[in-house]
Amino acid sequence: MSSRSSFPKRLRRALRRPAPALCIVLLAACTAQAPAGGAHALLDDFGDSVTVAASAPQRIVSLNPTTTELLFAIGAGPRLVGRTTYDVWPEAARRVPDLGPGLRPNVEAVLGAHPDLVVLYASQDNREAARRLRAAGIRTASYRVDRIRDFERVTLALGAITGDSAAARTTVDTVRATLGRVRAATASLPRPTVFWPLWQSPLLSVGGGSFLNEILEIAGARNIYAELPQPSPAITFEDLVRRDPDVILTSAATRTRMRTEPRWAGLRAVRTGRILLFDSTIVNGPSARVGASAAGMAALFHPGAVQP
Repeated sequence: MSSRSSFPKRLRRALRRPAPALCIVLLAACTAQAPAGGAHALLDDFGDSVTVAASAPQRIVSLNPTTTELLFAIGAGPRLVGRTTYDVWPEAARRVPDLGPGLRPNVEAVLGAHPDLVVLYASQDNREAARRLRAAGIRTASYRVDRIRDFERVTLALGAITGDSAAARTTVDTVRATLGRVRAATASLPRPTVFWPLWQSPLLSVGGGSFLNEILEIAGARNIYAELPQPSPAITFEDLVRRDPDVILTSAATRTRMRTEPRWAGLRAVRTGRILLFDSTIVNGPSARVGASAAGMAALFHPGAVQP
């Protein structure tokens, strides 16, 4: 979300006015974001206001695997009454009613869960759903959680909205401390080059625009496609062979395929058995597990370097 898109239009117009006019508009904007009864409002990633009220929401629908994990992490999980098909962690999330996809969700199914808060992923695919939910009187918060910095920002916002601010702050501080400890432990160590495939056909890799690239760097490795700005760029097999990484990071099923398909033998990591397994469920987004994930990954690349 660009800074321009998140800045109210009337404030942008006011910046071109004399100073007194600007002060009046700023005062009006602040007043508009201070609902009665001691409540206040935050702006979500669509630039919409989300009321933070004294009464915490009791029926929450989360249509993003990452925010579902975050809500459980801060103690709001028992209040969830709806999730997407892909929200499978923690295990308790599987017991929450499945309302279908998180992009272009079934708004009628969401309304049928009678939520007093809906959390969406702030994709343009969800803009219309957010508008319809708000029109129905449902408090709706839309966030992009794509990088580690988004994890911190959105966790604190969800804590404020759900009345779990202290737990949200503890979650953020704990993850930040773990990431700092891993980063310090691996800073001076040799960095193996790593290929992390996300899909086989077409062949997609973790790119520099993904939080997974951030985890690799913190864990003391170097992503061979870090210079590509996309989160999951399409690559060619010929280019992969040319870059010839030290390590491949993947799932058990993909490792079996790499060991049996002849073309993969062109990679040194396959021939030397340097295909390392890692929990693929973190691919959904940077949740409260991001610190533990970095520590676990560092243990693969640098055994013994990071203390439990």
